[in-house]
Amino acid sequence: MTHVASSAHGDAASAPIDVVITWVDGDDAAHRAKLNAYLAELGQQPRAAAPTRFRSIGEIDYCIRSLLKFAPFVRRIHVVTDAQVPPIFKRLHELSEADRTKLVLVDHKDIFPAGVDCLPTFSNRSIESVLHRVPGLAEHYVYLNDDFFLIAPVVSADWFDQGRPVIRGFWRRQPEQTLRYRLKQRLQRFFPIAPERARAGFVAGQVASAQLAGFSDCFFSAHHTPTPLRKSTLENFYRDHAALLEKNIGFRLRSPQQFSPQFLANHLELAAGTASTERSYRLLYMKPNEMSRNAIRATLKLLPLRAHKPLFACIQNLESTSEEIQTCILEWLTSKLN
Repeated sequence: MTHVASSAHGDAASAPIDVVITWVDGDDAAHRAKLNAYLAELGQQPRAAAPTRFRSIGEIDYCIRSLLKFAPFVRRIHVVTDAQVPPIFKRLHELSEADRTKLVLVDHKDIFPAGVDCLPTFSNRSIESVLHRVPGLAEHYVYLNDDFFLIAPVVSADWFDQGRPVIRGFWRRQPEQTLRYRLKQRLQRFFPIAPERARAGFVAGQVASAQLAGFSDCFFSAHHTPTPLRKSTLENFYRDHAALLEKNIGFRLRSPQQFSPQFLANHLELAAGTASTERSYRLLYMKPNEMSRNAIRATLKLLPLRAHKPLFACIQNLESTSEEIQTCILEWLTSKLN
């Protein structure tokens, strides 16, 4: 199945750029009630419903503040939530008037198609499938999770090259083409994974997306960095494949059967020759819940010595660490934003 993205316009270098962030506060009583009601219907708690997937310790504030400081050219920052309000929206008086006007709160009901029974949803891939429907969204936008941060000044060319999305990563063989994958499949015949324990992997979502765009033996491997996108690329694809969109948004929890829309867009652009590629991720990627305190401090201290100084940071599972480690990392982020 191949779809050709529309051509990037040559005058797009001066076009507005928006940012879209998805966010949820898993400690919110209303959110917990919705999730628990759905899990009661299922009669089980799948891996995708683990509480840590929805917890927040204020990362969204750091994410937004980093965008305001290091990407001042961004026109609007759209925060997509389910009837929730991020802390920074309750303290808008702390921001300049120019920064306040950039922040837009978007509810799931504003972007999911009317008449389709798919809300409430707890699947990031379902939500990502309709981010292009954010009201008033610019043609050129960048998608971030709320645990992504800018840690150095960014220019528009870091995300769009004359209107062409700059896709960071490299080509890899699809796992199905490797001996390791075939051996793993054989083992699972004898030791099958229960459906509720199946993992909707990051790489698997990219591979499924590559296949939808017509790539049968390779995929462009991305990392946890902000993803530049063109709204028209997904609009055009979904116009021709409405059933695929409806199926992808029908999952209430993230599923291995879903593709990742942002990576679908990547591969559509690559197939059409309307993307620029960059091998350097320019990324600091950390899972502090799997690191010692000394390892975390050493990583942060040595950061300025890296050959390709990071522009972006992704710090996952911070809520699962000790209070001491949380303080260490949040103080470091604060120092970057002061």
